[in-house]
Amino acid sequence: MGTRSLPCNGNLRKLLPLLGVILVLTKAGQGYSIDRLMSSSKCEFSTAITTNNDNPCENTTNRRRIISTLFSGAVVGNLPKSSFALSPNEASEAYDQYAKNYNDLDGGVAPSLLGIDEARTKMLGQAKGNVLEIGVGTGLNLDRYNPAYVSSLTLVDISEGMLREAKAKIEHLNPPFKVTFYQADATSQLVDLFGKNSFDTVVDTFSLCVMGNDGAKQCIQQLSEVVKCESDGGRVLLLENSRSSNAALGLYQDLTAQTAASAGGKGCVYNQNVIQLIKSIGTLGILEEEAYAAGLFRSFTCTKRNNS
Repeated sequence: MGTRSLPCNGNLRKLLPLLGVILVLTKAGQGYSIDRLMSSSKCEFSTAITTNNDNPCENTTNRRRIISTLFSGAVVGNLPKSSFALSPNEASEAYDQYAKNYNDLDGGVAPSLLGIDEARTKMLGQAKGNVLEIGVGTGLNLDRYNPAYVSSLTLVDISEGMLREAKAKIEHLNPPFKVTFYQADATSQLVDLFGKNSFDTVVDTFSLCVMGNDGAKQCIQQLSEVVKCESDGGRVLLLENSRSSNAALGLYQDLTAQTAASAGGKGCVYNQNVIQLIKSIGTLGILEEEAYAAGLFRSFTCTKRNNS
C-alpha cells in the first residue's frame, strides 16, 4: 500500500509522533495495525493501515511494539521540572524569523487531520462586538471571523514580522470592520494599552504554550482584565495545546515537551494544564470546553465573573 509524504518542517516533526500515538491508541484496539507510521529519515507519514481482525493477540503485540518505538526517543526519568518558555525578546526575534514561512509550518494536512482547522472555525464563529486577538501571528484566524457579528478587530503580536504578514492578509481580505494592529507583550501590556473591560471578545489560539506557565498565567490575567464582565456579554475564547487526558499520550508529552519546544516546536511546550491555568486566575469561569485529538488541543469559552 502506498504512502503519502508530508513536508518535513518543525511543526510536523512535533505533530507526527503524536498523531501516530493517537492512531495506535484509537485504531489498534479496534482490530487495526499501523503498517508504517513514520520514516524518521525522510520525515514521512504513512497512510497505510491494514486490517488484522483474525488475530487479536497480534494486534496487541503490534500496538505495544509501536508505542515502545515511539517512546524510545524520549529519555525516561528526565521529566521537565519547569516549563520551558521564551522571553518576550526571544519570542519577538524568533517569530520575526518564522514569519515568512509560518503558514507552511502551521498549515497543511496535519492541522486538518488533528481537527485544528475545525476547532478554529467553530470557536471564532462565537466572536462578536469589539474583538481583541493576541498572538495573531500571520493571521491564520482572520478569514474565520463573521463580519455580521464583529464590529472591530484589534490584533496584537510580539513580533513585528508576524504583524507585517497579518497586515498583508487584512489588505487582501478587506473586511468591513475596523482593524488595528499593536506590537506588544500580551503578558504585561494589554491593560495599559486598552484599559479594563474594553472588549466584548478576547481571543487567543496557541500562544500560551510559548509563554511558559508563569507567562501564561500573566497573559490570562491580562485577558481577564480587558474583557467585559459576564453580565455585559464578555467572552474569552482560547484554543490551546494541552496535556492529553489519555494517560499514555500525556506521558509521551511529558517526556518530550522540552525537547520538542527547543528543537523544532517554535518554543511551544505542548503539555500545559490549561484548565488549571485558567482556574488559577480566580476571575474566569469556563462555560464550555471541547477536546480535540485525544485532548492534545482544547478550546475554551470563558466568562469573567461580575465585579471581578
